[in-house]
Amino acid sequence: MTVNSEATDPGHSVDLFTVLRVANEAQQRLMVTRSADRSQGLFAMAEALKQAADLILEANTLDLEASREVDLSPVVLRWLKLTPERLDQMVEILERLGNLPDPIRQAVRSPYPMHHCQSFSQLRPLGVVALVYEALPELGAIMAGMGIKTGNSVVLFGCRQAQHTNRAIAQALSKGLAASKLPEDCLVVLPSEQDIYVRDLVVQDRYLDLVIPYGRPKWVFQVSQRATVPVLQAALGNCYLYWASSGDVETVRWVVRDSHGNEPDAVNAVEKVLVNDRHSRPTVSMLIDSLQAEGFEVRGDDTLCREFPELVLASDGEWRSPYLSKTVALRLVTGLEEALPWIRANSSNHADCIVTESYQEAHEFALGLESASIHINASPRFQRNPRGSGSILLGMSNQKGYRRGPIGLESLTTSKQIIQGDGVP
Repeated sequence: MTVNSEATDPGHSVDLFTVLRVANEAQQRLMVTRSADRSQGLFAMAEALKQAADLILEANTLDLEASREVDLSPVVLRWLKLTPERLDQMVEILERLGNLPDPIRQAVRSPYPMHHCQSFSQLRPLGVVALVYEALPELGAIMAGMGIKTGNSVVLFGCRQAQHTNRAIAQALSKGLAASKLPEDCLVVLPSEQDIYVRDLVVQDRYLDLVIPYGRPKWVFQVSQRATVPVLQAALGNCYLYWASSGDVETVRWVVRDSHGNEPDAVNAVEKVLVNDRHSRPTVSMLIDSLQAEGFEVRGDDTLCREFPELVLASDGEWRSPYLSKTVALRLVTGLEEALPWIRANSSNHADCIVTESYQEAHEFALGLESASIHINASPRFQRNPRGSGSILLGMSNQKGYRRGPIGLESLTTSKQIIQGDGVP
């Protein structure tokens, strides 16, 4: 059931089983299409978004006006407000996806060679992939593009607060698909204004192959707990930085500031800084002053709050939870032997950093953590459309199961091994 049909009629009840069965059938047709046809479809979707830009922004205004009547968190409000720049990024990402090499059907060396046979592995689509997301309306278009590029059908289920924006984007994407050679049923947009619960979607394991929940950590966890379908969790915030005794204060300041640069959802934002207590207090004061001057709210542990009364005391629970805002908490530690267990216990474990001039210390830091990515004297800043990269990124995963780290095109593929013999025993 496509975005042009009854699935987006606010008065129509959606039969999820039927919707997903049709999407599965469309995926069977999509995965055998030519790469050039999928690229043409992506270009058509990008052009349709351009033509509908004013309508999409008007729809977003309706959602913002409606949000004033309910008690939405500042985080969700920031995610909900769609700017022309964010709309332009949607278009740019779809166009870039169209220009990238075909990620499926690539033959790679088989990890399990067979005796007396030729064997190779091939990347293949997963099948039907669902994105369940809070606000952030651009994610629907980006996920649709990534799914079509990899030969997957995509199901989009956005939040009620962005219903008008999501519908306008869906109509534009549908128009683009209709102008292409791709099956329109490969994209399904479930109406967020209907009483369709996430828990009903994430147990449809007959035809649904993967669910990606994107939003605040507590919400992502709840979706994951209910699902019987494989889940690829997207992680946000609560990344740690250890400021070693040899580390430069300017590097720390730059890493923290730059990590918050991706708006509106700074996925890999450094929100906690562990400060080696050998640093002089004037040096620590320089960091605090510079961050506050750049609009950060700076918090601290008991010791730092006594020494710097302008700091807000960070409660015990804050060290394990993301702020999802321009807030940074500082904590004194005696060294790496204290920093590592603290990060292991409290970080979100998807992007953690160290600033140091010691090779040995950097090596121990990287070896001692199980985070999805480790950054040494480098910013963990997340970008969906990174320059010089061969992929588009939806988010970051911190789980150790299905896939880990950046959620890119390969995250939406699986592998198939092909073995060819000569028929002789």
